[in-house]
Amino acid sequence: MKILWTLPYLPWPATSGGKTRQYHLLRALAARGHRITLLVQSKTPLDEASRAALEPWLDRLIVLPRRPLRSLETLLAVLFAPYPMLATINGLAEPLQQRFRQLLDEPWDVVQIEHSYSFQPFEQPLREREQAFILTEHNVESALGAASYDRLPAWSKPFTLYDQWRYRRWETRVFRQAARVVAVTEQDALTLARLSGKPAPVVVNGVDCGHYASVQPDFSSQRLLFIGNYEYSPNLDAVQWALDDILPRLWAVNPDVRFAICGYALPDSFRQRWTDPRIEWQGFVPDLRDLQRRSALFFAPLRQGGGSKLKVLEAMAAGLPVVTTAQGCSGLQVENGEHYLGSEDSAFLAQILAQALADPERLRRIGTAGRAYVLARHDWSAAAAQLEAVYHQLPSVKEQVSVCA
Repeated sequence: MKILWTLPYLPWPATSGGKTRQYHLLRALAARGHRITLLVQSKTPLDEASRAALEPWLDRLIVLPRRPLRSLETLLAVLFAPYPMLATINGLAEPLQQRFRQLLDEPWDVVQIEHSYSFQPFEQPLREREQAFILTEHNVESALGAASYDRLPAWSKPFTLYDQWRYRRWETRVFRQAARVVAVTEQDALTLARLSGKPAPVVVNGVDCGHYASVQPDFSSQRLLFIGNYEYSPNLDAVQWALDDILPRLWAVNPDVRFAICGYALPDSFRQRWTDPRIEWQGFVPDLRDLQRRSALFFAPLRQGGGSKLKVLEAMAAGLPVVTTAQGCSGLQVENGEHYLGSEDSAFLAQILAQALADPERLRRIGTAGRAYVLARHDWSAAAAQLEAVYHQLPSVKEQVSVCA
């Protein structure tokens, strides 16, 4: 199929779960023979490393700059435009709209829009051409609450409530125009189906199981591992909760525990705020496998967010047992005590960690069960097949298949 795929960020380097998902789906679909044009609006310029990582999988890579976040135009639009804040930040982009309109002059089997917050520049051209499209929604954005607005000051609470209301209206408007709205989890699919008025197929988050197959964790190492993109506030909250409330309780029982904290945009202020030498500030690590081999478990104390977490899937694929919360394993068909260990309480999480670290054989059993689950349900090849099935449900594709038959 000939696919036009739009993104509000470059999917390389894979510094977040969303970027990782995009890169691997693009690669998997290209390997299945589909011809993809990727249209990107990016806040960062295209560098040679990103070009080299992406172009082998694409017919065309088109990257347009996004205006600066702190521009006067963005500020005024956030306050006064009818669109929600995220849609405004990523929208009102005339060059992007014009380039998209030009691309619609070509015939496409599939037009795929990622994220409702990126949709505003595409709405008018799609309507003009009566072009069917699918929309993938990684989270129910209007329900994220603190995950979207945590960086705003407390006095802006009335604005956040207003903006959530704007986003609920925006979601309904966008979803009802899409031929299909794709969810990442079954739970989100129920909400998206209600808002769109049509069934919402699921394309799961995945992991490159083969990449992590050789990892054998060190269950006696007493090292915990966490990774996140710290431009996303739920990951900031997770680190803060861990270091303020959970690790001090754990260290009181087991002072030998180390905590390796990895990820993109790790704030320098964290190193200054928490100076305990048992905290290993790793920053962005392009390949986690060596660190996974030197870790006993993956600790993800997530209290905010949505969808399913690629960081958790990657840990399971590496055979690392996971200790987390309900939010950390949201969207996954896993059982507490079998595939992972979890709680919502600081003291109980510290107790779980202490007991697990004292029992390497139990860690091995949990890690083995998690790895088997991910291999069976969440390899990227399975996700690509699910997305391909969505394509075949589109009316134009059904007609072509019928003619070919």
